[in-house]
Amino acid sequence: MKKITSSQLSWADYCSRIWSYRHFLLTLALRDVKAKYAQTVLGMLWVIIQPLTGLAIFTLFFQELIPLDTGNIPYPVFAFTGIVAWYYFAFIVTAAGNALTEGQELIKKIYFPKIILLLAKVLVGFVDFGITFLLLILTLVATGHPIMWTMLLVPVFLFLNILSGLAIALWLSALTFRYRDFYHIIPYLVNFGIWLTPVFYPGTIIPEAYNWALFINPLAFVIAGFRWALLGDVLPSMYYLVSLIPVLFLFFTGLLYFIRVERKIVDFL
Repeated sequence: MKKITSSQLSWADYCSRIWSYRHFLLTLALRDVKAKYAQTVLGMLWVIIQPLTGLAIFTLFFQELIPLDTGNIPYPVFAFTGIVAWYYFAFIVTAAGNALTEGQELIKKIYFPKIILLLAKVLVGFVDFGITFLLLILTLVATGHPIMWTMLLVPVFLFLNILSGLAIALWLSALTFRYRDFYHIIPYLVNFGIWLTPVFYPGTIIPEAYNWALFINPLAFVIAGFRWALLGDVLPSMYYLVSLIPVLFLFFTGLLYFIRVERKIVDFL
């Protein structure tokens, strides 16, 4: 049985404690996956319907009404690659950002590292990502797209996607349980963010003078990486590495803040 102390845990101790609750983490993730699609007629088909609906809308506007130049890559494939990456990031930010508020009944009943709630949402989103990513691969095969060695590097950009989402979710979750306004702000942040990220449009349409806005956007890097690895698009510029600075800063400071306030969470629930 774990001993709970009031002293600040070291990084090693905190990571060890998370690892000791790994089975609990998997149980929570499995519960959330089942609950997400319980009592729905279409079940997990919703995982496919949501991105395909977005893809249909983007294709209508940016292929038929306002054509965008995506080179040799068909626009639906180009846009779908961005959608798959963005939806996973958006899910992590939204679901993990609200994880403490939504899991308050569980928090009141038993002790566990509260970051487990956030990590469970990451796993839930990974299931959805896996299904949509498989659909993307099947689309590439059906359209005769060649299988390239660069596809082996997809996990690198997937990791950066998860890290970027968690970096924001750590701060949001730690602030939301105390300031409930963030619970209502999160959806607006996600909906606004998609317009600042080349999800459904190529980054080349951004004027050169404003390229810095892309280079500090980690999701622009992730999506450019996905398109390069999967579609043979242009290799992401080295300037995108600048986006790792805010991601790492937000992640580590967010983790420190989360650990510091974790013991006070129950007082505000």
